[in-house]
Amino acid sequence: QVQLVESGGGLGQPGGSLKLSCAASGSISRIIALGWYRQAPGKQRELVAIITSGSSTSYGDSVKGRFAISRDTAKDTVYLQMNSLKPEDTAVYYCYARRNSGSQAWGQGTQVTVSL
Repeated sequence: QVQLVESGGGLGQPGGSLKLSCAASGSISRIIALGWYRQAPGKQRELVAIITSGSSTSYGDSVKGRFAISRDTAKDTVYLQMNSLKPEDTAVYYCYARRNSGSQAWGQGTQVTVSL
């Protein structure tokens, strides 16, 4: 199994920045992708960003050009740098991992609120 622990959420201002971190532990050797999803109240969970073991990245349309995903393989940690924040970025952000078996793991979620 893979365990994921997020940190770094909180309150951000419109136009400001926040950085999320997610530390992976457990059966991490077969992880082929790490990433972030988010879910706002009353909405479906949506992709924010994904990074593969080969360092390919994909982003949701609403965050392209503003958010950047990266990973530190030595620390088994994935990061989400969020810039030019907007109120519509307010959501619970979930860390995600997919193993080569197809199994998935989710973190407990961290709240991000963008407001004056």
